[in-house]
Amino acid sequence: MQPVIHRNKLFVASCLALLVTSLSFGIRAGLLNTWSHEYGLTQEEIAIITGTAFWGFPLAVIIGGVLVDLIGMKRLMFAAAVFHLSGIILTIFASGFWSLFISTLLIGLGNGTVEAVCNPLVATLYPDKKTTKLNHFHLWFPGGIVIGTLIVHFFGVNIPGTGFLSNWQVLVGLMLIPTVIYWFLFNKLSFPVTERVSSGVSTGEMYASLLNPLFLIMLVLMLGTAVTELFTGQWIDVLLKNVTENALLILTLETGVMVIGRGFAEPVVHRFSPQGVLVISAILAAVGIYMLGHTTGNMIFVGAIVFGMGVCYFWPTMIGFVSENLPKTGAVGLNLMGGAGMLAVALYGVIISGYYDKMLLKRLPANADLKTYNAAPGNSEMANALAEAKKAVGPEILNFTLIIPIVLVFAFSVLALYMRNKKKSDSLAALSIVS
Repeated sequence: MQPVIHRNKLFVASCLALLVTSLSFGIRAGLLNTWSHEYGLTQEEIAIITGTAFWGFPLAVIIGGVLVDLIGMKRLMFAAAVFHLSGIILTIFASGFWSLFISTLLIGLGNGTVEAVCNPLVATLYPDKKTTKLNHFHLWFPGGIVIGTLIVHFFGVNIPGTGFLSNWQVLVGLMLIPTVIYWFLFNKLSFPVTERVSSGVSTGEMYASLLNPLFLIMLVLMLGTAVTELFTGQWIDVLLKNVTENALLILTLETGVMVIGRGFAEPVVHRFSPQGVLVISAILAAVGIYMLGHTTGNMIFVGAIVFGMGVCYFWPTMIGFVSENLPKTGAVGLNLMGGAGMLAVALYGVIISGYYDKMLLKRLPANADLKTYNAAPGNSEMANALAEAKKAVGPEILNFTLIIPIVLVFAFSVLALYMRNKKKSDSLAALSIVS
């Protein structure tokens, strides 16, 4: 007897699992400066810690993409819950760089495992509207960031500690609640086999499809879309904290726009096609980053809205495009896309963080030590000097990153032309067969 597949319940549980992933981004994004001050960490050390989540993600998502057909989705979701729980608990009891490094790695592994299962799961559950439902699923990534950043902003200094825990540790502990709930829900449900398996596509065909030139091109473009969206979002509080008093709310506003945009994905994708959406997204993302790096006052918030409109469709539409146009690549193809994107963010973050620290040192007195400056008491001469340096350097990093979406505008325009010509040739071929 075939198990009953509760499609909507599986989708809800998937969204809750992704919520944990996004909460880890939102809450941690609001705590980077806290950790820098509390543990005397340089920006490069902070970048290594945050980048570890992006290293763990591709490791888990790529390995998970291979294992998902072998051991089943349910076992992988159990592994995701274990990674999340252990990473959250270790973060709560962190004492410095290495404990934060390891805990972030574990959370990254959990995040990647969730994507390794849930992307092919959603594509399998909704074969007739993959891109739309992937956008609805990924709505919970910016949604969780909104929730996480609002928690840090409004309650970060108001939630009392519990004797041996500080308030930020209590905030991190809140992630334990949805983690336990999503595993409880998944544990009660049966999972389908992936679309690739149900369609009878062999493992050999799947791996051969990964060499399709169109897939390889999409893999490269995924690097740029991921860096544009995730690097900018993860670093926004660091880059603009000394430009505006509400830097974290910029991230909240941007991701709020993403939630709304992904919620209305169906008419947008239907009207413009996935590749058309990607062209428009790249244009808006470029304009948004430009405004974030070149404006002040309320115009920064306008830039955040434009940027959010730009990046809201990037990740799910890239995955949806591959699922719709290259279905034989299967779960491995979808997860390679996600893994490549996160790997790009990790590499870019490490490179930029070193550059960021060097730019800060140029604006500080000769032979200045960043660890000493980061640990300086508030309103001291050293703290004020560092704040002024960060105020100048943050927008420069945004200007440097702006190059990426500009390149994507041209790349996606070529892709849109290619897909339009391909559709015409396929239609002509079909007519010739009928005639």
